[in-house]
Amino acid sequence: MSSHWEAFYATHLPPTDFEDNRKLLQEFCERHDQNKERIVLITSGGTTVPLEHNTVRFVDNFSAGTRGAASAEYFLDHGYVTIFMHRLKSLEPFTRHFSGQKFMDMLELNERGPNTTITVKPDSVDVLAPILANYKAAQENGRILYVSFTTVSDYFWLLRAACECLARFGSRALLYLAAAVSDFYVPANQMPTHKIQSGGAAPNIQLQLVPKLLAPLVSLWVPLAFVVSFKLETDENILITKSREALNKYKHKLVIGNILQTRRHRVIFVTPEDNYELILSREQVLSGMEIEEIIVSSVVANHLDYIKNQKY
Repeated sequence: MSSHWEAFYATHLPPTDFEDNRKLLQEFCERHDQNKERIVLITSGGTTVPLEHNTVRFVDNFSAGTRGAASAEYFLDHGYVTIFMHRLKSLEPFTRHFSGQKFMDMLELNERGPNTTITVKPDSVDVLAPILANYKAAQENGRILYVSFTTVSDYFWLLRAACECLARFGSRALLYLAAAVSDFYVPANQMPTHKIQSGGAAPNIQLQLVPKLLAPLVSLWVPLAFVVSFKLETDENILITKSREALNKYKHKLVIGNILQTRRHRVIFVTPEDNYELILSREQVLSGMEIEEIIVSSVVANHLDYIKNQKY
């Protein structure tokens, strides 16, 4: 198993901004470790699989990073310093509330010749003000670090670098692995350098299985951390079985299972001892409550119990 992920690192170069990001991660972790704070690493959004070195074509997935971006806000509310490792241009905490036309609809243009101003519409102030306040608090107090990836290779390098920095936190580190990581990839030594041409026959592309980084992450990189992974399925009948298989195989603390069609209002927590559902009621959905709020509250409770048990 180890040779598979080691071979991946040996044959794939780190992203061009890797050293800059590694330095940011080191400085962020060193600063917050001094105060003995709890820290969460959230991975969010999907990874791409390039088909050429000079990438024009790639394989992608549908993840927009909704769960990770929402969860980051709730972890900050619970007092965690947060590393938000996300797919470039996927949803981010705070700004996710204003994607598309939403933000533009909140603004009012006051045209007065050269003194034209832009203001927030009165009925939008109550919506914008608390989100802006939370954003400012997180930014100004240095409680969140944003790190972005695009390809599955970028993700592998950054995840390992983040884990190396998080190891110092021991049981105070929580890894919330919500990114939709590609299951297959094209090895670097099998990719053409330039754009695949469409003039001839259809290309025959051989995909290989992406190594599962949960194995070295749990056993080698952050062995004392509280590690949470996610399992997305479309078949309800296999969800708990697949989640428990992952838990037994990688020996981490929690798998959060969800079904594609119901993931916005129902998840299943699978722990080494038990499994249980978290469900938003119809009233909660209509009130605008997000399931990430109760997911994060439950994860935090599990993490605090874990920290307490580690002390004895």
